[in-house]
Amino acid sequence: MVFPKGSHAQERPNIVLIMADDMGFSDIGSYGGEIPTPNLDQLAQKGLRFSQFYNVGRCCPSRAALLTGLAPHQAGIGHMAEDPEKPKVNDWGVHGYRGYLNRNSVTLAEVLKAAGYHTYMVGKWHVGMHGKEKWPVGRGFEQFYGILSGGASHLQPFPPRGVTLNDGPTQYDFAPDFYDTDAFTDNAITFLKQQKDNKPFFLYVAHTAPHWPLQAKKEDYEPFVGKYLKGWDVVRQDRLKKQLEMGFIKPEWGMAQREMRPWEELTDKEKEDVDFRMAVYAGQVYNMDQNIGKLVNYLKQSGKLDNTLILFLSDNGACAEPYKELGGRPQAEVNDPLKFWVVSYGQGWANASNTPFKRFKVDTYEGGIATPFIAFWPKGIKTQAGKWNHTPYHIQDIMPTLVELAQTKYPNTFHNGQKIIPIEGISLAAAFKGAPEKKKHEFMYWEHQDNCAIRWGNWKAVKKLPDTTWELYDLAKDRTERHNLAAQHPDIVQKLNDQWYAWANSHHVLPKGNQVDPYKD
Repeated sequence: MVFPKGSHAQERPNIVLIMADDMGFSDIGSYGGEIPTPNLDQLAQKGLRFSQFYNVGRCCPSRAALLTGLAPHQAGIGHMAEDPEKPKVNDWGVHGYRGYLNRNSVTLAEVLKAAGYHTYMVGKWHVGMHGKEKWPVGRGFEQFYGILSGGASHLQPFPPRGVTLNDGPTQYDFAPDFYDTDAFTDNAITFLKQQKDNKPFFLYVAHTAPHWPLQAKKEDYEPFVGKYLKGWDVVRQDRLKKQLEMGFIKPEWGMAQREMRPWEELTDKEKEDVDFRMAVYAGQVYNMDQNIGKLVNYLKQSGKLDNTLILFLSDNGACAEPYKELGGRPQAEVNDPLKFWVVSYGQGWANASNTPFKRFKVDTYEGGIATPFIAFWPKGIKTQAGKWNHTPYHIQDIMPTLVELAQTKYPNTFHNGQKIIPIEGISLAAAFKGAPEKKKHEFMYWEHQDNCAIRWGNWKAVKKLPDTTWELYDLAKDRTERHNLAAQHPDIVQKLNDQWYAWANSHHVLPKGNQVDPYKD
């Protein structure tokens, strides 16, 4: 699709899509957190915040849904993406579980590039890595600097999880002061500076912060050491109080169930250790916010900020892995640049990060799938600036939103005539303008690693396969999912059960091991 030169290209917004990794619902200031995030808070105060925006509960499936506008199973990533060392470990031999984006999907980069946008990406890809045709440069991005797999050391990425520029090779040697969040931002700004024409751009910034390993620069984490000795119980209550004052959380919801011991039951050594872990986690979030500020300042100084749409969200709720109260791996591995696997802040702090919601990443309770979502666009979000939108929306809605704002069309075929699966999302463009939202989701669906959920209006049903029994919650009265109403409303449970299975069988969710692939990848 070719657009004429001149004013048309200038009318369409530049787009910056920022995704945090494993960040909890309440970790940033504009959603109740105490971690200083002044740059994100300013975007929120001058933009539009959403109180009921959903991801799909895990890093790579959320990225698949974000990039394609499809259910992750439709795009080929119903479980996890390809492993750095074992290419076939997550390829179950069926359409929904290939472990990489299939060719019956198109990415945001592919659609926007065809519409005349420049397309850049920095950060975490995690939707296919074995074969360059699966890399960002093979899926519509002109420039890429980042990590192809699910993550790496923030301080010193080491084999097999290194940093790649465009189509490689992968880098493993870094300066002593390397920090990946800084490097992602610096390269994003470099890509923008290298652009010589006035075409609009799409920049996807996929931070790996604050995903484990717990690693932060000393100047970023040191100010927080000791501040979390007040404990997770106090942090949860402080966050809830702030959320109630902001007005996007209802007092009748209360607080979700506790997932750890009361703080006072910890020993002094345990308190000291987890205070430090939370300080490092806070340093990661703080550094990410500072880098977002650096990018925004560049856009402002270059005269591009006014007509740039900036979207911010997280890929899932806070991460409790490996589901140990005090965190994963020995304390000595925190901030060790040569340690990676599950060096984490623990289930106790993850529970606080998701205030006031229930459970964590991977789960389909609100703590797993609810994300902060901020939309900032000085030229396009005016009457709604500083407001909250309380309509439920889904990560799959970002594709139709950007298609509309780019004044283009979602293709029926792509990749040399390959059939493309239609999208089912809803554009947010009307919400940005404060216009009547003519179309809303009747149903929303989730499945990941046997965790299932469906939302219909204010009703939400949750279960884990192979269980046959659903839990049922009225989110208008109980978004913290404390009161299971399934026994009182068997008719609603039956309706949602039937609707979920109809979706699962039509969107490549079930069965997982023997379905016939109706598409050719």
